[in-house]
Amino acid sequence: MLLICVYVCILVTDFFSTGFSGRGRGGRGGRGGFSRGIFLINYYYIGQNILWKINLKLCYVGNIKSFLYILRFSGPGSVVCLSSVFPTLSCCVFSTPEPRVTYVPPPLPEDEDSIFAHYESGINFDKYDDIMVDVSGSNPPQAIMTFEEAALCETLNKNVSKSGYVKPTPVQKHGIPIISAGRDIMACAQTGSGKTAAFLLPILQKLMSDGVAASRFSELQEPEALIVAPTRELINQIYMEARKFSFGTCVRPVVVYGGISTGHQLREVERGCNVLCGTPGRLLDVIGRGKVGLSKLRYFVLDEADRMLDMGFEPDMRRLVGSPGMPSKEERQTLMFSATFPEEIQRLAADFLRTDYLFLAVGVVGGACTDVEQKFVQVSKFSKREQLLDILKTTGTERTMVFVETKRNADFIATFLCQEKVPTTSIHGDREQREREQALGDFRSGKCPVLVATSVAARGLDIPDVQHVINFDLPNNIDEYVHRIGRTGRCGNTGRAVSFYDMEADSQLAPSLVRVLSRAQQEVPSWLEESAFSGGGSAGSNLPRKGFNSTDSRKGGAFQDHSSVSSQPAAQTAADDEEWE
Repeated sequence: MLLICVYVCILVTDFFSTGFSGRGRGGRGGRGGFSRGIFLINYYYIGQNILWKINLKLCYVGNIKSFLYILRFSGPGSVVCLSSVFPTLSCCVFSTPEPRVTYVPPPLPEDEDSIFAHYESGINFDKYDDIMVDVSGSNPPQAIMTFEEAALCETLNKNVSKSGYVKPTPVQKHGIPIISAGRDIMACAQTGSGKTAAFLLPILQKLMSDGVAASRFSELQEPEALIVAPTRELINQIYMEARKFSFGTCVRPVVVYGGISTGHQLREVERGCNVLCGTPGRLLDVIGRGKVGLSKLRYFVLDEADRMLDMGFEPDMRRLVGSPGMPSKEERQTLMFSATFPEEIQRLAADFLRTDYLFLAVGVVGGACTDVEQKFVQVSKFSKREQLLDILKTTGTERTMVFVETKRNADFIATFLCQEKVPTTSIHGDREQREREQALGDFRSGKCPVLVATSVAARGLDIPDVQHVINFDLPNNIDEYVHRIGRTGRCGNTGRAVSFYDMEADSQLAPSLVRVLSRAQQEVPSWLEESAFSGGGSAGSNLPRKGFNSTDSRKGGAFQDHSSVSSQPAAQTAADDEEWE
């Protein structure tokens, strides 16, 4: 993909004749419009079946009728017909290739103390005893109650203990024996519930018990396990867990993702790779370069599988499973984990799983129980900033995540808070990889106790001790709301979630919110109930039952066509605005 930088001198009258005014929408639902105060424009435009993202920066150059506009187009190809976007404009076009990524992260320490320095602490394991668990499918294996029952080798047991685990969490009690038995699984469990260990431990145990050879230097590596996640931060988080659990064994995990020098990551792969962790785009790249073969693959893991299989990302996943040498679903073991599995995603997921897969649903820790105090504040879009500032001034140094819908707004809100003396950083898809790593590091260390993030960038992040989540912008999908508030109240601990509710923009979500609050035994504001039951939308019609975020769609028979029932699409707005890896 090329970035085309276009420098155009135009008349002001030409600009306004194109119809940009206020806050509009372009293309297939992208956010557009401009702010006269800062003279910035983000606009999405569809031309020749291609979604172009257009960023304009307005710079006054001395003549009231003459301005310099800096446009950045992102999309395939290197030629843009500007007349299709601005019919009255004539201009000169200068194109430059996207700069080569040369960033190499600092080397990770290899000593034991450093690897286990940041284990998960403070888990309220006893809180898990009351969580509902539902396993559906034929002949599920018996759950384990202790890690000793998992029959892990001595090295793995030591690594589990060093990682801070005392006894298995519900997803581990059921997930470990299911995977150890060789069954495919679709597991619904909230972030922070221990699902990474639930799939890593049985994979590592099986590889070691089967006597897998230590991977050696080779230009072609053939890993036994492939783990895929939608974002760089999440896949790196999984990789760090794999390093901990495989410490002192012959199994070597490697991670590949965008924003890092490709040459650096290829050299890491060539050094040996038994477990390959990656984002879809970079995985397809290294496979396409002939550096990774899949003929020996035994485990295929999708984390945050609902995001991986939604409409925007499904093609890349099908390309991945269709790669040369990839074993068929009958010849490999496929493991899917997520906090939510909407019915339409379950139907897609069935294409990747054996027909006898097991569905594991773990009751929500936080989002649909009393562990998270959920509060809603009715505000207009113009008063959100002041409300946010008032809340943050009362929370002090509490670690707080603020969710917004767009990348531009993430930076705008973070800048505003910094100007108000609130130490804040932001994370989104437009930030360079080193900036993203710095932002997460500052947030984890407490240097910046407030992190402003887009939903996609923060998906699946397992950050300890997040006491507070604020939905500055509510998502357009109830599943995304569950993902967001799952950042706090983790591992049986308590947390708070405050959401700003704009009556004009958020009314369609009201029925779903009322049901989530009611099920969690939370107070439902009267104005929210009124909005929900006054024709404010049907977003709650596909909410799961029995206190689970998702239930097995196979119950009661095979998948049915529910086209007559109102169901929510995948959260597309965030995907349109966000680079997903």
